[in-house]
Amino acid sequence: MNEPAPDAEAFIRANTVLATAPHVPEIRLHLATEITPIWQATETWMAEQGIEPPFWAFAWPGGQALARHILDHPALVAGKRVLDFAAGGGIAAIACRMAGAATVEAAEIDPLALAAIGLNAAVNGVDVVQARDVVGAACRWDLILCGDVCYEAPMTGHIMPWLTEMARTAAVWIADPGRAYLPKSGLEAIASYRIETTRELEDRTSRDVSIYRFRTE
Repeated sequence: MNEPAPDAEAFIRANTVLATAPHVPEIRLHLATEITPIWQATETWMAEQGIEPPFWAFAWPGGQALARHILDHPALVAGKRVLDFAAGGGIAAIACRMAGAATVEAAEIDPLALAAIGLNAAVNGVDVVQARDVVGAACRWDLILCGDVCYEAPMTGHIMPWLTEMARTAAVWIADPGRAYLPKSGLEAIASYRIETTRELEDRTSRDVSIYRFRTE
C-alpha cells in the first residue's frame, strides 16, 4: 500500500465538493464542480509534486457504468477479490465493497487519486485497499475492472498485454465509451449504459458505454 502525500487530503477537500454522479446516487464522491479551477490548481500542485492531471475529480462514464452494473447485480462480485484498475476516485471499487466483494484493491499511480480513493471510501463507510502500479504483478484477484482506460495509445499499449495475461486466471472487464484505442478483437460485450456527461469533459452530453469481458479462447 502506498500512502498519499501528507497534504493531499487537504488539497482535495479544498478543491472539491461532496456530490453524487448522475447514474450512481448511492455513492458520494469528492468531485470538482468545474473543470478549469481544479485543473489550474492541480497544475500548480504538479509543478511542486510532479503528479498527474486531476482525472480522479470527475465521475467518468466508464466508472459510472461499472458501478451501476455492480450495484444492480451484486452477485457478480459478492465474495470475490476485486481490483479496480486505474480507479480514478474509486467509484467502481466502492460499488464492489457495497455489493459484498470480499476484498477490493483500487490501483492508481497518482498520489492525489490514492488520497481521493481513501476519502471517498471513508465517506461511504467501506474499506478499499489502495495500490500503486500493479501492471506486471501476478494475479491475486478474481475480477479486474477497468473503466475507460483506452483513451491514449501509449496507455493502451502498456496495459493490454498484462490485462490479457490476467484474463487467463481472472475475469477482466473494460467499460468503454467509444475511445479510439479499444482493441477491435478479443472482447465480448456484456452490458451497455447511456451515461450523461458534460461538454467540459466530453464532446457530447451523453456517452454510450459498453462493458466488455476479455475472451480467453
